Amino acid sequence: MHYKGINYDTGTKTTTGGLTRDIFDATTAAKEIDIIKQELHCNSIRISGQDLDRVILASETALAQGLTVWFSPSLPYSNQASTLEHIIRAAEAAEKLRLRFPHLIIIFVAGCELSLFTEGFVKGDTGEERMQNMFGPFSMIKNMLGIPRTYNQRLNKFLSDVVAIVRKKFNGQVTYASGTWEKIDWQPFDIVGVDYYRAGYNKTTYRKGLQNYKNQGKPVSIMEFGCCTYKGADDKGGMGWAIVDWKKDPPQLKGDYKRDEQTQAKYLLELLTLLNAEEVYAAFVFTFISGNYPHHDDPKYDLDMAAYGIVKIMANDGQEHYKGLPWLPKLAFFKLAGYYSTGSVF
Repeated sequence: MHYKGINYDTGTKTTTGGLTRDIFDATTAAKEIDIIKQELHCNSIRISGQDLDRVILASETALAQGLTVWFSPSLPYSNQASTLEHIIRAAEAAEKLRLRFPHLIIIFVAGCELSLFTEGFVKGDTGEERMQNMFGPFSMIKNMLGIPRTYNQRLNKFLSDVVAIVRKKFNGQVTYASGTWEKIDWQPFDIVGVDYYRAGYNKTTYRKGLQNYKNQGKPVSIMEFGCCTYKGADDKGGMGWAIVDWKKDPPQLKGDYKRDEQTQAKYLLELLTLLNAEEVYAAFVFTFISGNYPHHDDPKYDLDMAAYGIVKIMANDGQEHYKGLPWLPKLAFFKLAGYYSTGSVF
């Protein structure tokens, strides 16, 4: 594995309209990215968020630390025109950073799971509607019958246009963070990128699926993989977050779940070992921090159970917990640090 990485969110729009991180500043970014470099032993970081100023600030900090930056703009729940404009502005910003740090590497990520997060590819006005149309019972029947999914044609046309424009603005490598349901034409890209979670349904076929990406003949980066923090979350994979009832005030878990940091840590180490053995080009744990999923002593309100972050936000106590930051490391934090420093499970 060439790049040992982690996802770092600077603030992304949620389905409820808020941001995953309401507060974000240079001091916070400097402390957290220093921890990512010095304590987690990452040599790469995927920086996402919809506010370009935040993404640029975090990228500057990471580059100053000598990290390879995967510059990953996002504008979820928007239309195609606005998404394209956002990507173009991000590409221009990434090129300015590349020129400022000529001896370091910036890789541009031209969007993430756009079939879900952008209007016009899949039927549905919201992300939830598009998810239902894509993964609901009728959609599953289509898959079983081998009926072609026409949204892939629209998505690939859009991505082809995006890459052509991005290459006029940015003179580095370009990839895309695809969903596994998206059938991407990787020809325009330098790197195959996929958000590839292991879950109960694909546990026995995960390695075979990875080989299909490797068969593209280009370096493969696993842009996201991770696990939430409750017993059974390893079988949920990329859907582990869906146990929170956000309509309740305050939000609470939908059922009785048992907090289990060992499940998360074990999952990450198993996947890292597999990905390393398969010689993927890069791997990015999802994620460093889940800013809108605070921990609570009452399991009913412990939203951190539904979080992929390897640190837990401490709920509204106003205290500094870890090196002046309002969170504490989970077991996965220490296990990941050990793996990235030694390359072995312990």
